[in-house]
Amino acid sequence: GDIWSGRGWQSAGASLTPTHRAGFCAFYGECGRNPEVNVSLLPSAVPCLSNSPAREGAGHAAGPAALRVPELLPGDGDNATARVCCSYSQLLALQASVGLSGTVLARCPACARNFANLYCHNICSPDQSLFTEVTRVTNYTATPGQEPLQAVLEYRLFYRRRFAEAAFQSCRGVRLPATGGFAIATMCGRYGAELCTAQRWLDFQGRQEQRAGAAADRLPAAARGRAARRRGARWIAPVVACDKRPALARQPCSCQDCALACPVLVTPSGPPPGCSVARASDSGPDLLSPERSRSAARGTTVPRPRGPCLLVAAAVAGGLSAGLVRLQLTTDPVELWSAPASRARQEKAFHDRHFGPFLRTNQVIVTAPGRPGSTYESVLLGTKNFSGVLAEDVLRALLELQDTLAATTAWAPRSGRNVTLSDVCYAPLNPAEPGLGDCAVTSVTQYFQNNGTRLAATAPQEDGDRRGTADWRDHLIYCVNSPLSFKDITALELSCMAEFGGPVFPYIALGGYAGEYTEAQALIVTYSLNNFPRGDPRLEWAQSWERRFLDVVRDFQRRHRHNLSVAFSAERSLEDEINRTSGEDIPVFAVSYLLVFAYIALALGEYTACRRLLVSPGVSLSPCVAVPVARAAFVPSIARKVVPFLVLAVGADNIFIFVQEFQVRGAAVGPGLSRTSPVSPVPRCPLSRARRVAGALSSMPAVRTFALTAALAIAFDFLLQMSGFVALVALDKTRISVVRIYPSRKHKIGVGGLALTAPVPSHCPPLPEPPLPQVLLFLFLACSGLFLMFHVSVGLDQELALPEDSYLLQYFSDLNQYLAVGVPTYFVTTGGYNFSSANGTNAICSSAGCDTNSLTQTVQMATRFPNVSYLAIPANSWVDDFLDWLSPMTRCCRIHQEGDNKGQFCPATSGQCGLRGCRSCLKLPRRPTAEEFQRFLPWFLQDRPTLQLPSRTGTRTWDIGDTEGHWGPRASPTRFMAYQRPLRTSQEYTAALRAARALAERVTSKLRTVPGTDPDFEVFPYAVTYVYYEQYLTVVAEGLVTLSLCLVPTFAVSFLLLGMDVRSSLATLLTIAMVLLDTVGLMALWGVPYNAVALINLVAAVGISVEFVSHITCAFARSRQPTRVARAAEATVTMGSKVVAGVAMTNLPGVVVLAFAKARLIQIFFFRLNLIVTLVGLAHGLAFLPVLLSYPVPVPVVPTLSPTAQGTRTVCHCPRCPHRARPTSASGGGHDGGHSAGGGGGPGQPPLQGQ
Repeated sequence: GDIWSGRGWQSAGASLTPTHRAGFCAFYGECGRNPEVNVSLLPSAVPCLSNSPAREGAGHAAGPAALRVPELLPGDGDNATARVCCSYSQLLALQASVGLSGTVLARCPACARNFANLYCHNICSPDQSLFTEVTRVTNYTATPGQEPLQAVLEYRLFYRRRFAEAAFQSCRGVRLPATGGFAIATMCGRYGAELCTAQRWLDFQGRQEQRAGAAADRLPAAARGRAARRRGARWIAPVVACDKRPALARQPCSCQDCALACPVLVTPSGPPPGCSVARASDSGPDLLSPERSRSAARGTTVPRPRGPCLLVAAAVAGGLSAGLVRLQLTTDPVELWSAPASRARQEKAFHDRHFGPFLRTNQVIVTAPGRPGSTYESVLLGTKNFSGVLAEDVLRALLELQDTLAATTAWAPRSGRNVTLSDVCYAPLNPAEPGLGDCAVTSVTQYFQNNGTRLAATAPQEDGDRRGTADWRDHLIYCVNSPLSFKDITALELSCMAEFGGPVFPYIALGGYAGEYTEAQALIVTYSLNNFPRGDPRLEWAQSWERRFLDVVRDFQRRHRHNLSVAFSAERSLEDEINRTSGEDIPVFAVSYLLVFAYIALALGEYTACRRLLVSPGVSLSPCVAVPVARAAFVPSIARKVVPFLVLAVGADNIFIFVQEFQVRGAAVGPGLSRTSPVSPVPRCPLSRARRVAGALSSMPAVRTFALTAALAIAFDFLLQMSGFVALVALDKTRISVVRIYPSRKHKIGVGGLALTAPVPSHCPPLPEPPLPQVLLFLFLACSGLFLMFHVSVGLDQELALPEDSYLLQYFSDLNQYLAVGVPTYFVTTGGYNFSSANGTNAICSSAGCDTNSLTQTVQMATRFPNVSYLAIPANSWVDDFLDWLSPMTRCCRIHQEGDNKGQFCPATSGQCGLRGCRSCLKLPRRPTAEEFQRFLPWFLQDRPTLQLPSRTGTRTWDIGDTEGHWGPRASPTRFMAYQRPLRTSQEYTAALRAARALAERVTSKLRTVPGTDPDFEVFPYAVTYVYYEQYLTVVAEGLVTLSLCLVPTFAVSFLLLGMDVRSSLATLLTIAMVLLDTVGLMALWGVPYNAVALINLVAAVGISVEFVSHITCAFARSRQPTRVARAAEATVTMGSKVVAGVAMTNLPGVVVLAFAKARLIQIFFFRLNLIVTLVGLAHGLAFLPVLLSYPVPVPVVPTLSPTAQGTRTVCHCPRCPHRARPTSASGGGHDGGHSAGGGGGPGQPPLQGQ
């Protein structure tokens, strides 16, 4: 046991340091190199055993110690005198050793001081014997013949726990800006930052093996630090809290490195809720008669030159359709969904112009489902659980895959050359002439430098009394916790750095772990390739290599499918799969269109022989004509699929109404067109075109191009119907009139198609008085739709754009399940900011002396609320790296003081620059002046990371734009990279963009207050995903505006063409609005998300809804019945069958076929949404609208019939009455609120009497 005395303590047993009292040393001076350490970063000298009184240190010897720990040596400069237990050579070694830790700790002065206290008091304290016990020595002979000395190999240090915990707490929050991680992770061995404690931290400092670590300080001998609990253990030195300013330091630690220095943070609140209100009313005179006259004139004049009219129509349609040969389809998602003038596109262009396009990512995710894990007993690192995928055979298979990919070549046909990985890979440390080993490939096998021999290496391992063998598992355990280490602490002594020279962070190479990295369920291999703008021939190189990448990985997947699950993706994969799906689903759309044409042919029956030859062209040629005309805007593939459906819906019912007028009445072309055109298609053509042009106001390219294409298609549809179709009908009418029939078929006059042979009710079911229940029911459904509208998810998950058999579905599933970190997010600063001024530097950096609300500290504080900011890892900062690189404590920036290189930069690796032959760029820790900033920054940018300087160099020059020329303090844009937390859905990606922009706006406001900042300076966030998800920030508002703009012309044109009947126009508007509400509500119930594709279909739904509504509304307006109820009944009877046959049944066959498409995008947004629109529109048009038109009951207004109308005769076509003519009557039977006793007459005709 330990015995405490008034003057010191002594061990009860034999001890190498028997004297433990104030003023006595345990060792002094150096006794050569440590014989047990073969490789080390710094000379591993060991001290000589010397349990003797402390020596007096001269001022020149005390200088290095005083620089680090002024409390150790009282006095000032050369007058500083004190007794010490270290020689001058030990002081120099101490300075070099502690300076290495200063590379990562100097940004927090309190931590750097406390860490220096730990070592300086350990080595130089005059009371060293009070807290040191030497436990193992070896003989050392400096010169043959001299008496051997005892060299200390191991000793024990005793600290008070209070000191150990306080020193540890002051350092545990210090960041590594270059990596976004914590410095303590590099100084705690296998435990990393999360599991590190004061005891583990001190234990790691004392290991012999850690001397070659990248950021660990060396003790002259292997010391075992212990936070002693024994009574009498001495407290070595006072501890400076991280929020306090130590002596000789200008500032305390910053908030980013010290939680105690942070202000109180308030959790951000969410956005406030919103609401909307609307109302309308009244009526006006009839204006349909002039339109009737114009239509009659068209019907009379157009057919006369039948041959030339048909030839002109065919020539125009065929000529314009020929443009399909040169049609260019837009499949690039960026061009489809992001407007060139949008903010995200502008920011992307700015970023790509100054920093180059974001890297092309090619990734493989390997899992081993069902494979049991194992438990490994490490001699040195303890017991660890390993998942089934972390097995040697899996790692060797992964090495095999990477070796194959490294050796593969791809042929680039347009460039006429073979492409290798080194031609296109991203090589951060050797971008000029990269080799295969320079390519940035992140993988767990990079901890072994992708070397199978190192993976198979073993070595005898000892730890005290424990003995065993260290293998790849020991090395892996160490590296995942200390990825910046150049040498592990095991007997293997392998580096953790990747083959390309950079670190591989475990959260990028591993996935699916809850706590320990060794329990990861997925291995992630990422190949980062350089990206190039479209048009650059090197883009073809990258795409060609990616094609080979996919082939190689598919073969790997096929060979290992029995024991491994392999998911993979290349940068080109998504666009490839979308293009493949588009091609495979063309037959589905073709069958859909053919079914519609077949239905129309069967439904119209009698006129199929000739007239159907133009029904199909009249409907299908209109999009074929419109698409080439609109191809200057590049037609999206979605428009190619939606426009034909819209034209079918709008055009087919016109043909049904027109043809059935002749089948039923046998009228001439002019009068027939006169009776039908006010209902179809003249009023709706300007209506439809106005809605499409309103849709063209959208900023989304796909929506705008669709709207323009649809408007052109409907315009050509109208022109073809009013010219070629009318001429063909007149020609066929002449054929029938001269009984010139086809010899192969017996002509049956008066027999129609399926649309007319189907049973037609003789009367409309009685409408209730008042019709309140139906109205309440549909209003309830509309309110339900309004409620459900707020539950529709906004966005488009990438999986929905893929076919059900796509290999990317598994990749996206594994990505969402296993990914441990999100995509990088850059905070980009534009030009016009003065980084070289002290104020400018302090407003950016995050180390001691920086502003509390600086850019990097603001981002760091945002990471404390990842559910609000969606940021997980703080931004790295080249400014902080530059300041740390300049610090005299790091010895990174040095200047030759003599020789031919006097005044030039001396790299840390240079052997020509000794301690006396060079000096630090800055003599004291401070901010550089503007001149120093300009002088030293190029040196920093050209310096490369080394074992001494793993993360404090300027190899990240890509964070400063335009570095090839002279970098001015206000000229070049820069960027600061953070990482998002894993994002799974479109909603999360959109929220992350919104949060990043709000954060950037706060930073911009702060930086604009810095003197000398350009007023136009700004900070904006950039991530590769933003350009795709920006549309969802405004898609709801744009959708409301677009649909509202579609409804406005609907009401305006209806109001004018329905005789300024406000009530009927409002009924039309309300019904269409309810169709939209119910459609959106059913979208929520059926899992159809809202996005630009859905908006395109909703814009089309407005047009289709007009077809369901306008015919009945027009028939109601033209009815001569005395009451609104009777008029509604007549309109339903006369137009109901035409709406069902010409609109609903025209859509349904084609829509149902789409359910069999491979792409889920088509199944959801074309099948489900079109089916919803068709059924909901049909229900509202036939069930709700007639009731709405009949309610409330106004004072009847019976228009006076013109002499022409009074002299006409009509033919009863009800099934239960014979075909006979009846004279018309200006009055109709029935009473207010009743219904007609017979079937309604044709449009513009009085009711039939006497049923």
